[in-house]
Amino acid sequence: MTPLVAAAVLTAAVTHASWNAIAHHIKDQLLSFTLIAGGGAAIGAVLAFFVPLPAAAAWPYLIASAALHVGYMSLLMRSFTLGDFGQMYPIARGTAPLAVTVLAAVFVHEVPDAWQSTGVAVACAGLVGLALWGIRGTGRRPDWPALLAASATGLAIAGYTVVDGVGVRASGTPLGYIAWLMVLEGLPIPLYALGRRRAALLPQLRPYAARGLLGAVMSVAAYALVLWAQTRAALAPIAALRESSIVVGAAIGALFFKERFGGPRIAAAALMVVGIGLMLHAG
Repeated sequence: MTPLVAAAVLTAAVTHASWNAIAHHIKDQLLSFTLIAGGGAAIGAVLAFFVPLPAAAAWPYLIASAALHVGYMSLLMRSFTLGDFGQMYPIARGTAPLAVTVLAAVFVHEVPDAWQSTGVAVACAGLVGLALWGIRGTGRRPDWPALLAASATGLAIAGYTVVDGVGVRASGTPLGYIAWLMVLEGLPIPLYALGRRRAALLPQLRPYAARGLLGAVMSVAAYALVLWAQTRAALAPIAALRESSIVVGAAIGALFFKERFGGPRIAAAALMVVGIGLMLHAG
């Protein structure tokens, strides 16, 4: 992994945590993701006019990825509704590199070495610690629906990461791939919202339009950087480095949403970062 690729993925990590914070801040999650997904579809449609069409071999991956992204956004909406940003975001993002390592080995034949395997184990320990501290911090019984939604979100992230890693390499054009992916994945949630809210949807969207569309721009930019990086390096190290956004997300939760962070959460997050660093050693 070259310094340029690493810098691109780190930029994507910060941008990704930021748009997720915007999405969480809009309390009506259907409105939030309607703006972000719909804005992404509009950006993709404009971009598609100026970039090459992806190669035919990439289209099955584009369709599969779009379906996985819709599932991911639905699960992310659910987890943000049920739990704190500072807990749900790290669990969702922390699950992903662990699963990507396995999926990339099985389906892309990118077999992890000893460093990556150790990193998976360490990051997993941090993930469990973060989840348990989040449960303890509520003073209530474990919120299993929230934890399951966040974990399922991570598995969906892993699925589309591997599918897109193969698809973008087959496409011959990372920009063409991201443009059409945004179009395909961006329409279902706004259409669902229109069916649910009907004439009330537009007035409900208006107060959040600026924030939601900013989130859309950041979402497209973050994933475009990741897709480009996936054409330059192995999938697992990129997925691991991308999840440095966990630290950014935890800081945002503490600073802007006044969520508890505390010593145990810091230790758990540090374990996850160490695990990510070990996985990157192979890159």
